[in-house]
Amino acid sequence: MSTTGSARSSVQRTDAAEEAEARRLDDEQRLAEAQEDRRRGGARPDWSPLPRRAGLNPNASPLFSLRSPISSRWRWTLAVASFAIPLLIWVTLNALGVVNPTFLPTPVAVLEAGLKMIESGELFSDLWATTQRVLLGFGLAVLVSVPLGIVMGTFNAGLALFEPVIAMLRYLPASAFIPLLMIWLGLGEPSKVAVLFLGTVFFNTLMTADAVRGVPRSLIDVSYTLGARRGEVLRKVIVPHALPGMIDATRVNAAAAWNFVVVAELINATAGLGLRIMRAQRFTQTDRIFALLIVIGLLGLVIDIALRRLRTRVGKWAA
Repeated sequence: MSTTGSARSSVQRTDAAEEAEARRLDDEQRLAEAQEDRRRGGARPDWSPLPRRAGLNPNASPLFSLRSPISSRWRWTLAVASFAIPLLIWVTLNALGVVNPTFLPTPVAVLEAGLKMIESGELFSDLWATTQRVLLGFGLAVLVSVPLGIVMGTFNAGLALFEPVIAMLRYLPASAFIPLLMIWLGLGEPSKVAVLFLGTVFFNTLMTADAVRGVPRSLIDVSYTLGARRGEVLRKVIVPHALPGMIDATRVNAAAAWNFVVVAELINATAGLGLRIMRAQRFTQTDRIFALLIVIGLLGLVIDIALRRLRTRVGKWAA
């Protein structure tokens, strides 16, 4: 009996010690939580339960659903409406006489002015001169910015070396360089091309670097695990994955190049759409200005559609 009693008392002492240890751990946990609450500036908020909401309407129109696909018919209808609505507003303002036709010509007057420039041949010569400048200036910017952006997006050393100076230079307006470019390069085509280059190269570099940095690290690690070398990872993983993003960056900055070409053609140009707009402004020929702006917009739209189709074709995995 004495042996049984001593064993029972030993078990009771063990249970009591375990209960005391559990209480001590609970006290420490509560103390730690209280200290954390004081550090955060108060007690934990008493979160109220979420309100009861009705479920999603299965019959809701896809036009107002988040990222829901729409039919081809609706896509074309909305695309036509995006042009028809501004045109309707334009015609309405002219019909009501709200704006003086000298400042807002009618669409018919703009069309007639465009036809006159086509008949004289000046529109095509100016369009070709402007297009050449954009292709050369922005083309050089792409040739420089894409490799540099790949280096910055792939190697942290490249990012640390180039990003500070490029981040500073992108805030300098390209038009501010015109006096220097006229001194350095003269009044010919090189100075005009340089304005386009400086206006787009820095932005395209940083946007390309952002597209390259968006490549998931897991893809790179898996490639190394499968035995790929550094050059193979760059050529077969990083560049293909970032290519759609780089094309998107080119689309955005191509529009900027067309904006800068008007400024560039102020440098002693003899032909170009920007020059033609400046000459029309001197004689208040707003109908010619509108016609030239529409030509620039349509050409830019064609370029944007071409780049979008290129992005879809070469980057189907990112669609």
